[in-house]
Amino acid sequence: MDTLWQIVKVLIGIYVGLGLLLYLLQSRLIYYPNLPSRQVTHTPADIGLDYESVTLRSEGGIKLDGWYVPSSADRGSVLFLHGNAGNIGHRLDSLGIFHRLGYSTLIFDYRGYGRSEGRMSEQGSYQDAIAAWRYLVEQRNVPGKEIVVFGRSLGGSIASWLAVRHRPKGLIVESAFTSVPDFAASLYPIYPARLLSRFSYDTRAYLQQVDCPVLVVHSEQDEIIPYRHGRRLYASASEPKQMLTLQGGHNDGFLASGQRYVDGLQGFLESIN
Repeated sequence: MDTLWQIVKVLIGIYVGLGLLLYLLQSRLIYYPNLPSRQVTHTPADIGLDYESVTLRSEGGIKLDGWYVPSSADRGSVLFLHGNAGNIGHRLDSLGIFHRLGYSTLIFDYRGYGRSEGRMSEQGSYQDAIAAWRYLVEQRNVPGKEIVVFGRSLGGSIASWLAVRHRPKGLIVESAFTSVPDFAASLYPIYPARLLSRFSYDTRAYLQQVDCPVLVVHSEQDEIIPYRHGRRLYASASEPKQMLTLQGGHNDGFLASGQRYVDGLQGFLESIN
C-alpha cells in the first residue's frame, strides 16, 4: 500500500506540475513569432509586386512594421491579419491572390513579430489591429466601408474583434477557432482548460456581434483547428454570410484548394461590391 500511495503522489505531482506549466507558459503556447524565423527574408518584390514599407504606431507608441501593396484595379482594400506563427514575409502567396483579384492590401506584423517592437499580448493584438485600421482610414484616406478585413487562424479572431468596433465592407475569417478556451479544452482534455485559460480570443462571441457580410473559410482536413470550429463560427454569424470549405491542411489549405479558393474569395468580394 505504501508503494501504491507513493506512485499516486508522484502522478498527482506530475499532473499538478504540468498543469502549472500550461497555466504559466500560455503565451508561449499561443504566439510563435520565431517559427520558422523572426527574420523578414522575403518581400512582395520577390513575386513581382510593387509595395511600400510602412510603419504603424500602436498603443503606447509601439512601432509596427508592415507593407502596403497597391493595386491599380482599385476594387477596394484588404486589411490582412495573419496567424500566430511567422511574419509578413511568409504571406506572399496570399498577397499575390488579393492583388490578382484587384485589391490593395495592408499587412503588418503584430508587436513582437518580425521587425515590430514590443511583446505580444491579447489586448496588444487588438490595439495593433486598430492601428492598422486607422492607418488605412486616416493616412490612405480609405473609407471604412471600402475595407475588407481578412484574418487567418489567430488573425481570424482579431479580425472579428475589429469588425465589431469598426464596421468594414466585409469580413473573411479563415481557419479560425471558436475561442482559446474551447480549443484548449480539446487539446488538454484531462485538465479544466477553460478555467485555466488566461486568453479569450472569443471569435464566436465576436461574430455574433458583427454587422457586415461574413465569409467563413475552413478546410475539412485541418489538422490543427478542426473543421467543426469553422462550422460553429458560420452558425454564429448573422446573414448575409457564406461558407467556403477547403481541402488540405491548416497552413496550406488555401494553396491546396487552388482555384476553388480563389473563386470563393472572388465570389464573396463581388457579392459585397
